[in-house]
Amino acid sequence: MKKEVKVFAPASVANVAVGYDILGFALERPGDEIIVRFADHEGLQISKITGDNGKLPYEVQKNTAGFAAQCLLEHLGETKRGIEMEIHKKMPFGSGLGSSAASSAAGVWAVNELLGTPLSKREVLHFAVLGEQIADGAYHADNVAPALLGGMVLIRNNKELDVHQLPVPDGLVASVVYPHIKILTKDARGVLSPNLPLPKMIQQCGNLAGMIIGLYQSDFSLIGRSLKDVVIEPQRAQLIPPFYEVKKAALAAGALGCSISGAGPSIFALSQGREKAEHVAQAMAQVFNNHQIPVEEFVSSVNQSGAIKI
Repeated sequence: MKKEVKVFAPASVANVAVGYDILGFALERPGDEIIVRFADHEGLQISKITGDNGKLPYEVQKNTAGFAAQCLLEHLGETKRGIEMEIHKKMPFGSGLGSSAASSAAGVWAVNELLGTPLSKREVLHFAVLGEQIADGAYHADNVAPALLGGMVLIRNNKELDVHQLPVPDGLVASVVYPHIKILTKDARGVLSPNLPLPKMIQQCGNLAGMIIGLYQSDFSLIGRSLKDVVIEPQRAQLIPPFYEVKKAALAAGALGCSISGAGPSIFALSQGREKAEHVAQAMAQVFNNHQIPVEEFVSSVNQSGAIKI
């Protein structure tokens, strides 16, 4: 039997209200699975894709998982090594939960594992980001870094990939609802103003700093006071018609804070304790149900493992 490696990489919540393009955390589920094995042919080839409804290309150069892995192979001088890749999508497209990032992280880490782990996760992060860049055109790691490394991740500088894993207090649990409505990333970025009033910048910086201190000190009250996005959320809320109704329901159910996950349409909330987080998720989902919008719920602690061999 030829050597085979199977890797899972999780979904992620980017921005986390106060850290646009610089903050993200990994979920326990959903996520993507990728299988790689040595093959007799030359080079990397994608042999099977499931769960994508025919949307993903088999061409390595156009596929996030394939391209990330190919970049790694080029770096290692292993481009002639015969490798077969299977991609099993286990999470929705366009959900605001880092679908392409999960694929890219899983693909690059699976090939790295197959080759005997010549590089660390930190060392392969660049290649994973290159893979996701295929999907959205931007070189940023707020989804890819959590999906690969796990945890709550701060990216001080995306260009330099100056990334730092932040501590996560015991009992911090996320509630995520994914409504079945479509938001294009270009539309989500298109509504954003390039100008930011100085008072808003000061308020947002204070909230980001408060969030980080709250994580380090396990201060749930401070985390709750800090989870307030005064810059991006007000501009993007219009793309999710019942957003403020959902947020109100989450806070009424006891959430510390609630905002849009990535570019949306998924909405996340953070709570202290899984029981409360379950209650919050139900309250959020009920709003969409009242609007006859199908929704999926996920309740998850922050996944500290990221991409793992399974």
